[in-house]
Amino acid sequence: MELKDRFLKYVGFDTQSDENSDTYPSTAKQLVLLRHLAEEMRLLGIADAATDEHGYTTGTIPASPGCENEPVIGFIAHVDTSPDMSGANVKPRIIEDYDGGDISLNGALMMKVSEFPELALFKGHTLIHTDGTTLLGADDKAGVAEIMTAAEYLLTHPEVRHGAIKIGFTPDEEIGRGVDYFDPAAFGADYAYTVDGGFEGELEYENFNAASAKIHIQGRNVHPGYAKNKMLNAIEIACELNGMLPQAERPQHTEGYEGFYHCVDISGTVDKADIAYIIRDHDTERFEQKKSFMAACVDMLNRKYGVVASLTLKDQYYNMRRMIEPHPQIIERAVKAMKDAGVTPVIRPIRGGTDGARLSFAGLPCPNLFTGGMNFHGRYEYCSLTTMERAVRVIVNIASAVQK
Repeated sequence: MELKDRFLKYVGFDTQSDENSDTYPSTAKQLVLLRHLAEEMRLLGIADAATDEHGYTTGTIPASPGCENEPVIGFIAHVDTSPDMSGANVKPRIIEDYDGGDISLNGALMMKVSEFPELALFKGHTLIHTDGTTLLGADDKAGVAEIMTAAEYLLTHPEVRHGAIKIGFTPDEEIGRGVDYFDPAAFGADYAYTVDGGFEGELEYENFNAASAKIHIQGRNVHPGYAKNKMLNAIEIACELNGMLPQAERPQHTEGYEGFYHCVDISGTVDKADIAYIIRDHDTERFEQKKSFMAACVDMLNRKYGVVASLTLKDQYYNMRRMIEPHPQIIERAVKAMKDAGVTPVIRPIRGGTDGARLSFAGLPCPNLFTGGMNFHGRYEYCSLTTMERAVRVIVNIASAVQK
């Protein structure tokens, strides 16, 4: 199957995950695509392809004769799409030989180069974008399609020598639960790559340290006409807390290695309010300082108003750099594979996280490769089919870099 057709087929599956679910996977609809992938692998000749009780779909491409002692390499992608926007009834649109200008998503919505200047870098590419009513699903069905297309190539070109290749597809990455039950030892790879990045050439082995912070504020509501010295407005206290956090350390003001506090939800009444944040920093010391400062702000409110606020802090994942650096050959192999495919490596930190971060701390070193997808999680999502094709070549090159 051609890469484009495979990708368009996968984005037709609604696989949105649900952070409020207590099941695993969080939505049953993810299993539809996961089981389809297992069947597709079997049809390609991957005899051990299967979907387990947690939805993990895995398979093995055996080593070429004489390559049995090569490292076992894994390629991993997630099938779920973000809860931030609907992934149902996706209607992808294709632009051949993109001219570098503004893109009309529908009659009312434009994707403008003035607002998304990186679009100009894709002039001449084949682009696939949304119709503006849903996300596209390139995060991470582009990675899924690229791994499957590379697998098909290796299976139909036995002259390309390679060690054993492990393939893994996971649910629930978008809600931070993607590898809750993933067993690296059972997977059987010496190291792996998540195929879950964006811009062409991205090779990432640094990510944020991440935590969530949830604050519940218990106010005191009385009739506003008689509220003097009595009312505690929980909404106003929540806003006061938000105002205590550094303005410069918010996502819209940060880049590169700069961390942030990000308010992701606030709701409430005068009587009670809840406010939720994600806390991010690449540096471990600054990460701990950010968590301590959040706790100090909550303590200050409790000293000012009485015990009105409770804080729940939870670490989510850590920077995988210190787990990757002892294995420089993993990065070197990917860099060479990109150069051999005519791709310029772009090594930079992820301003986010991947399943690979948690897998690396579980004993499976796992940096991240580009897919060609852009503007993830919303109506402006698009991907370059041209870059996707290069990603397939990179995967094949990584797999086939055997000792002579």
